[in-house]
Amino acid sequence: MPNPLNMKTLFYISIAAALLFEVLNVFFIMPMPGSQEMESIGIAYFLYTWRWVFRVVLLGLAAFAFFRSDWKYKWIPLIPVVAWAAVAFMFNFQMSADHMFYQPTQVLMKPAAENQIDSSKLVIGVAVGNEAKAYSIQFMGYHHQVKDTLGGKPIMVTYCTVCRTGRVFEPLVGGKPEEFRLVGMDHFNAMFEDKTTGSWWRQATGEAIAGERKGAILPEVPSSQMTLYQWLSLYPNSLVMQADSVFAEEYDHMKNYERGKSKGDLTRKDSLSWQNKSWVLGVVAGDSSKAFDWNRLQNERIIHDKVGNVPVLLVLAADSVSFFAFERPSDSAVFSLRNDTLIAGEVTYNLKGVALPPAALHPNLRQLRAYQEFWHSWRTFHPLTMQY
Repeated sequence: MPNPLNMKTLFYISIAAALLFEVLNVFFIMPMPGSQEMESIGIAYFLYTWRWVFRVVLLGLAAFAFFRSDWKYKWIPLIPVVAWAAVAFMFNFQMSADHMFYQPTQVLMKPAAENQIDSSKLVIGVAVGNEAKAYSIQFMGYHHQVKDTLGGKPIMVTYCTVCRTGRVFEPLVGGKPEEFRLVGMDHFNAMFEDKTTGSWWRQATGEAIAGERKGAILPEVPSSQMTLYQWLSLYPNSLVMQADSVFAEEYDHMKNYERGKSKGDLTRKDSLSWQNKSWVLGVVAGDSSKAFDWNRLQNERIIHDKVGNVPVLLVLAADSVSFFAFERPSDSAVFSLRNDTLIAGEVTYNLKGVALPPAALHPNLRQLRAYQEFWHSWRTFHPLTMQY
C-alpha cells in the first residue's frame, strides 16, 4: 500500500509544479521583471510547445496522488486546485497577448475626402505603384497587426509600442500565404506565431527566431512614418484606415503615445540622447546600419553622412516629426532644405525624392529604409550598428 502521507506530498508538489509551469509559460514571453533581458527564447518556445504535455503529466500525477490519499476533509485539496485554475486562467486568457490586443473587426479604408482621422496624427504609409494606404500609429499601437492588401497582394502592417517599431511585411513563407497571431514578446519586441508550424517571428526584423522555420525572413514592404497631412500631400490618392468603433476606449489610451507623452515605463520617451528610451532614426543601406540621435536631427533638420559606403541624406520636414532618408548621388552632393523642398544646385526635389520641374527628367533620389525607434531596440536588433 502506498504511504498516504507520501501521496499527499506528491499531490501538493504536483499542483505546485503545475502552478509554477503556468507562470513560467508566460513569464518568458511577456514584459515581466527581468524576463526580457534574458536569452530565453529557446526555453520559452520549449515550454509553450509542450505546454499540454506538462499539464497532463503534472495534473495526472496530482489526480493519482489525490485518489491514493486518505483525506479527512475532501475540500482541503480543492484549495490548491482552485489556485492553479485561477492562475492558469489569468495567465492564459487575461494576460496572453492575443487576448489583450485584438485585430480590428474590419479594416475600413477611406479616401482623403471622406477621411475622419486628424491630419496631424502619425501614420505608417505604404505605396505600391499608383496605390497607397496609411495606417494610424494610434490604432496600430493597440492592434499590433493589421491584415490588408496593397497592389493586389496581401500585406501585414505591424507595430510594437515597446520598441517603437513600425514594419510592413508580405505574409508569405516560401511563396505561400501564411496567417499570424500575436503570441508575446522577446527582448521587448512583439512576436507572432504562424498558423502552419507554430514558429515564432520577430516583428522588428520579420525573422523566425524559434520553431521549424527558424531563420526564415518575411519579405518587407517599404514603408514610411510621417503625419497624415504630409502623407496625403505626397500621396493625395491614398486611402486612410479609419477607427474601429469597437476599440474606441483602447485607442483613447494610445492618444499620447505617438508624440512621446506616454507615462508607461515601457512606452515612455527619454528626453536625453542615447538612453534606452531615447528616440533614434535607424537607417539601413545594404548590409550596414547606423543610428542617428533624434534630438540632433530635430536641431539640424538635414544631415549629410554615410552609412557603410553609401552617402546618405536625412531630412526632417517642417512639422518636426515627418522624416525621410535618401541615398545621395555622390559623396560630394550637398543639399539644402526650404519649405519642405530639397535643393541641390539647380535641381529641386519633393520629399519623395522626385525631381521637380524644370528638372523633372533628372534622376530621382533613391529612398532608404529608415525607422524611428527606441535606442534599446535598434541596438538590440542591429548589434553592428554605428552611431552618428
